[in-house]
Amino acid sequence: MSNAIRGLRRGLIIVVVLLAAGFAWISLSGWLAQDGSDGNGGGGGVNEVSIGGPFTLTDQDGRSVTEKDYAGKLMLVYFGFTSCPDICPTGMQTIAIALDDLGADAEKVTPILVSVDPERDTPEVMKDYVSSFHERMVGLTGTPEQIAAAAKAYRVYYQKVQLPGSSLDYSVDHSGFIYLMGRDGKYLAHFRHNSTPEEIAKKLRASF
Repeated sequence: MSNAIRGLRRGLIIVVVLLAAGFAWISLSGWLAQDGSDGNGGGGGVNEVSIGGPFTLTDQDGRSVTEKDYAGKLMLVYFGFTSCPDICPTGMQTIAIALDDLGADAEKVTPILVSVDPERDTPEVMKDYVSSFHERMVGLTGTPEQIAAAAKAYRVYYQKVQLPGSSLDYSVDHSGFIYLMGRDGKYLAHFRHNSTPEEIAKKLRASF
């Protein structure tokens, strides 16, 4: 990855974060605090927070996958959707830069975007979207029931919102945490929407 591309990615994050600051979004800070997590890329002990679990979804190549397909590597799990105007691109760019900062160690991490908009996010759409951010990015979608089950396991809020008069017809409000899961699929930490790539890369290195 060239320095020019990395610089462009960093510049895009700054611009998008500034734009996103003007929009309201739903935070799950309350329950994270109650569960003992500080919300800044770390938390209480692994046993104090119940996040994650089994899922069955479809990857960007149309294959049915479960959490077991990603065992043995750290996972960065992010819930969003391809039509998201600001928060999702910011999160995806942040993950991409963190992976670039890891260099060869990025091979030890599987970055995953789980769609909360399965109606529009087909495997083909997900493949085109995630590949534009990083070559290692995995895009997962599924039936509404499968997405609901995965979101429940990760305690992710999402809700369709109608947009009268818009060509998009609707949007999806959703929480914006990035979850760091261990090689065994257990929760290790989470990052907020304003966490920096450097913070994420540092936590990843400490978790290898």
